[in-house]
Amino acid sequence: MIKIGIVGGIGSGKSFIAKLFNSPVFNADKEVNYLYKNSRNCFTKLKNQIPKFVKSFPISKKELIAAINYNNQNLKKISLIVHPLVRKKMSTFLKKNKKNKIVVLDVPLLVENKLYKKDYILVFVNSKKSKVIKRLKKRKNYNASILKKLKENQVMLSKKRKLAKYIVDNNYSPNIMKKKINILKKTILNERNST
Repeated sequence: MIKIGIVGGIGSGKSFIAKLFNSPVFNADKEVNYLYKNSRNCFTKLKNQIPKFVKSFPISKKELIAAINYNNQNLKKISLIVHPLVRKKMSTFLKKNKKNKIVVLDVPLLVENKLYKKDYILVFVNSKKSKVIKRLKKRKNYNASILKKLKENQVMLSKKRKLAKYIVDNNYSPNIMKKKINILKKTILNERNST
């Protein structure tokens, strides 16, 4: 099984690129949202850590945003609870899909949290600043100050770029991007078959 990790900055279009591989995708953001809505365990742990903000179940993102805005340390507290739960889900996903040729990992902090292994193929998604801003403004919970804090939490983009085996420029129409990713997928499969 080939594990492809999609890396890049916030708003570069990682989830869009991940889907284009047409393979099973582990989307960490979706898993986090699922935990907030469905996990009593996650709720109890967060309530214990930040009782001033987390008051009722299901967990509201607005409450967490308020907590992070109030004190940067709260982001660490949230991460220490949420990340291990997501890691568990990712490990289950990999076991479940072990018969697939390719799986795609769409995990924003894949590099920062050292969630990738040596045999993972990292693909860096590059995007023009104007396109990134446009994408971010479309998001439901768009909040400039939170994005700034999350950005600070991401390993320098240049480091991710260096770690990546492939770089994809996500500045074209969806049709062109689809063709580009099809070519990249074939390249990755051919390389793996020839080694």
